[in-house]
Amino acid sequence: MEAILANAELLPTLRAQISDYLTGLAAAAPRLVLALAIILVTWLAVAIVSAVLRRIGRRMRLRTNLLEVLQMLSAIALWFLGLIVALTVVFPSITPARALTTLGLGSVAIGFAFKDVFENFLAGILILLREPFSLGDFIECEDIEGQVDEITIRDTRIRQTNGQLVVMPNAMLFQNPVTVLTHASLRRATVIVGIAYGEDVDAARAIISDAVQRVDSVRDDVRDVQVFAQAFGDSSIDFEVTWWTGSRPVDIRASRDQVVAAIKRALDDNGIEIPFPYRTLTFKEPLETRTLQAAATEASPD
Repeated sequence: MEAILANAELLPTLRAQISDYLTGLAAAAPRLVLALAIILVTWLAVAIVSAVLRRIGRRMRLRTNLLEVLQMLSAIALWFLGLIVALTVVFPSITPARALTTLGLGSVAIGFAFKDVFENFLAGILILLREPFSLGDFIECEDIEGQVDEITIRDTRIRQTNGQLVVMPNAMLFQNPVTVLTHASLRRATVIVGIAYGEDVDAARAIISDAVQRVDSVRDDVRDVQVFAQAFGDSSIDFEVTWWTGSRPVDIRASRDQVVAAIKRALDDNGIEIPFPYRTLTFKEPLETRTLQAAATEASPD
């Protein structure tokens, strides 16, 4: 009986609370409708801006990854602004300054927690904007060499010449020197050729130069073949032979193979010796020399 009376006493209080909630909801209804309208306008603005950026990117022939980054950043900025405005409309006590202060403190904490992620993200944006290398280029960085397969916001994927895939953080490519091996269509290759000391240096230089110029992969129409006597080797006069060919690693290897074969063939045809290494041995005490016949006689029994 007492429980029934207690419940009967709670009913007016519950009705009053529900009435207050409904009254507050009715009073806040215009603000909620306005906030929803702001969110709808924000969504439309994001769609329009993305479409405009896509059209501009196609006309300017921007990279797909860069265009996606610009669309993402613009969407984040518009949604951030729209949600801040909608929040202040629904809750008038929350001013934009207070909301920005709260978000600023939170972003500092998030920034410290995800420092490496943001560092790679910003480095990826700068790489896409500056375009120091493109897809298909061969690059070298921190003893890693290969072809650029894909550039994302966080990392760059490099396919090495042995087929292995290396995923490099963008911060590493942004902070360290990067050699773009295929930045130009041509690249210089070099081999060292040695001839015997008894050979004519000028004649050998002319023969080597003529042999290299006859190789199909050598672009002597663009850059001259250069042959310089470089040094006095241990057993030869060394020539530095340089020429220009394709910039891809396979072009360099194939051209070097053809050039080495052509030089060897030309030197052999003209009777110019490519010497083996010579060694001179010096002994402190004189050595006794004997013929093989004398040694055999001494070794045989009487």
